[in-house]
Amino acid sequence: MTPATREEASALDDKDPLARHKARFDLPDGVIYLDGNSLGPPPKAALARLQSTGEAEWRGGLIKSWNDAGWIDLPKTCGAKIARLIGARDDEVIVADSVSVNIFKLTAALCAKAPGAIAYHADEFPTDGYILQGLSNLTGSPLISLAPDASHGALYSDISVLVKSVVHYKTAAVADIAAWETAAQNHVAIIWDLSHATGVLNIDMQAAGARYGVGCGYKYLNGGPGAPAFVYVERRAAATLNQPLSGWMGHAAPFDFAPDYAPAPGVERFACGTPPILSLSALDAALEIFADIDIAAIETKAKLLGDLFLARCAALDLESISPPPSKRRGGHVSVRFDHGYEVVQALIAHGVIGDFREPDLMRFGFSPLFLGYRDVWDAAETLRNILETEEWREAKYSMRRKVT
Repeated sequence: MTPATREEASALDDKDPLARHKARFDLPDGVIYLDGNSLGPPPKAALARLQSTGEAEWRGGLIKSWNDAGWIDLPKTCGAKIARLIGARDDEVIVADSVSVNIFKLTAALCAKAPGAIAYHADEFPTDGYILQGLSNLTGSPLISLAPDASHGALYSDISVLVKSVVHYKTAAVADIAAWETAAQNHVAIIWDLSHATGVLNIDMQAAGARYGVGCGYKYLNGGPGAPAFVYVERRAAATLNQPLSGWMGHAAPFDFAPDYAPAPGVERFACGTPPILSLSALDAALEIFADIDIAAIETKAKLLGDLFLARCAALDLESISPPPSKRRGGHVSVRFDHGYEVVQALIAHGVIGDFREPDLMRFGFSPLFLGYRDVWDAAETLRNILETEEWREAKYSMRRKVT
């Protein structure tokens, strides 16, 4: 039940089994952080791991640490930890490169195997579309931009690959993975962008019949700014694909330095260049938080936190574009306001950090491991005060910054 008072919100915090995990994060005092859907805050273990990796392993071990500290295995080690969060086998996920690069690699490999059109929804996360546009220009593969509301009935036989987010980056609407995979059958390969889903939604890629996916490490996984991304390829499917960026880390025997390329088995062939060890170490430590947590409990709490915030926004006559409490939703919500940018800047000045998306969307994320019900109540109260006093009209809040 959605709390109706701050006292009721506090009571929910007192009974919350996930509340203890807040102590595992290093958050600044006086801040309510509602932007973990864009950049997760630092787990204390990740900061400690960064220090030890730099001072002990890099400074002390030097190049020996590739073996002695297990650096060379980190892409697979982190991949196995992520695999458990998305319902994949340990050997079906590898951490490498960025989401954009991984979309390029997977799409190109799938199109080479089964030539045809590449499709994506017109309101898909923009960089996914940019990569597909570039790949289409490079290869001549036809590119189809589907209407935002196009359902799986649009997967006609001319389409070879569809790139689709599990959670929409603006609305937080959740795609029915199994329904899309059933509609795709064997004639369309779907690459699922799991960036806004991994670590906050209870996902089972195997059970849904999903064979391909990508995702980032810096949102709900809390791996740090620019943390490397991951690739998921179902075990049998991986053996049939040749990815185009055939770098040495995707070689079957990279340290043989053979003159010709031979792909590594399974998803390992989707590695490319030398892994970024500092970033991987931080991500590896951050992922340990999920080892003893039920991901279904995370999704349930994220939904309840979002429901609470939406109820408070409705009382302020703010229109939401996100699914209502009766529907499944990702870990964030978006509400409309004509001067949303200014309001978000005013909120940040008061220690409530969200973000803004053009043209008028205020977006707020609810990471259940470090946020409580009282945090959300207080954030909504700050929003109410800013709107009622019209503080957002102050000139300092209208100055546009590079990152919104």
